[in-house]
Amino acid sequence: MARTLACGTGTTLVILGAWGDLTQRLLMPALFRLHELGLTIGLRIVGYARRDENVDAFRAHIHDALKEFAPDFTAEKWQAFASSLGYVCGELTAADVGKLQPLAAPKMVFYLALPPAQFGPAAQALGEAGFTQPPAGGWRRLMVEKPFGTDLASAEALRAQMHAHWREEQILRLDHFLGKEATQNLMVFRFANRFLEPVWNAQHVAQVQITYAETLGVEQRATYYDHAGALRDMLQNHLMQLFSLAAMEPLSHWDAEVLRDHKVEVLRSVKAITARTLDRHAVRGQYVAGAMGGKRYAAYRDEPGIAADSRTETFAALRLEIDNWRWQGVPFYLRSGKRLASNCSEIAVQFRATPGAVHAENNWLVFRMKPDRAMMLLANAKLPGLELQARQVQLTAPYVSGDEVEFSAYEQLLMDALEGDRTHFLRFDEVECAWRLLAPVLNGWKSGTPDFYAAGSEGPETQNRMLNAGHAWRPIALAGGTR
Repeated sequence: MARTLACGTGTTLVILGAWGDLTQRLLMPALFRLHELGLTIGLRIVGYARRDENVDAFRAHIHDALKEFAPDFTAEKWQAFASSLGYVCGELTAADVGKLQPLAAPKMVFYLALPPAQFGPAAQALGEAGFTQPPAGGWRRLMVEKPFGTDLASAEALRAQMHAHWREEQILRLDHFLGKEATQNLMVFRFANRFLEPVWNAQHVAQVQITYAETLGVEQRATYYDHAGALRDMLQNHLMQLFSLAAMEPLSHWDAEVLRDHKVEVLRSVKAITARTLDRHAVRGQYVAGAMGGKRYAAYRDEPGIAADSRTETFAALRLEIDNWRWQGVPFYLRSGKRLASNCSEIAVQFRATPGAVHAENNWLVFRMKPDRAMMLLANAKLPGLELQARQVQLTAPYVSGDEVEFSAYEQLLMDALEGDRTHFLRFDEVECAWRLLAPVLNGWKSGTPDFYAAGSEGPETQNRMLNAGHAWRPIALAGGTR
């Protein structure tokens, strides 16, 4: 579907947390580009924060941020964009938020670019200030980014606090993975190619691996990360979304609610993990000192801001099994970790071995998200020579070629929010199902310690215990080449 003008006069986007890192690094560069492309003409952007500054100071701050983070920044483009920016300072109270009323428009989006603990109070303040009820012909939407709670109980408490003033259809829960080009390509590739559907099931698929590996350590996120860990930070949201998209049933028609119904159906069909099966279905690790690229890296416990006896996992892996006709008996392996051997993100589907006299490796279909965005098929062809022997060859199709234009995840999702397209946002029952599924893992990991792995390695050896006989993890270290 071609993108058209998302809004016009009478639409305002309010960013609460307007001086924060998310705003300057991601939101404003995305809005700047959409404005440059003529997709948000007439959109008014209002920053809101407790910082006592005026609109000129706010514009100067955004000017400097765009110079650093917007690749196509020019003084001329800035002048055209700057006039759309406004600013109001205040606390997260109904009285202070009410100062936004003179800037109100018939159509308004409120983006909570705030620490998670402030999501509920911000939603409540906006509600008490009267911003949830639009005038005739208008609308109100609330954008909130993960994490949606830290467990099932806190997620339900946040839902209750938001629903006190906002209807579920007004809330756009944002997981930026759903705005990524490569993620959306997975859906198109699955459902737009007839040759895939007959083999996209347990009769032909042996296993599915979903990996998100990072060479980075905790960096500047120690305060958040040491309370969250890899399971909450990556698997409960980002990788669970990729899992749902890979496993869901085909859509009868393209509709946001139908898509989200199908994703929830997958999560509800996953076999429950119990205390007795925990070791078979979940592995955690924590990096210790190691070498990578000729450089030595400190252990997680030696990172600034991390407790010397921290039991937070920097690596988490899950084995999920779906109890339905399509996927009965097929393991889905999900893993994510920091300080691993390379930056690698992919969904890899291994097909079952072929019978017959010619010995050949199993086929793989890989949707690569990084380091490059591509689709790869590992197939078998004849090895040159006098013998009838097979060798594996890699057929690669890059996702982008020539002068094709890509959009960032935030550009995609901001456009969706302005257009009222909820397809790539989460409904609360998705959040609830994911937390319910992981509750036994979180409870089990309250005691014990993670398994240690060296920085720059493939992760803890114990991740192999969840694999079926004959299965092996795809090497992270070879992400840049043939695998």
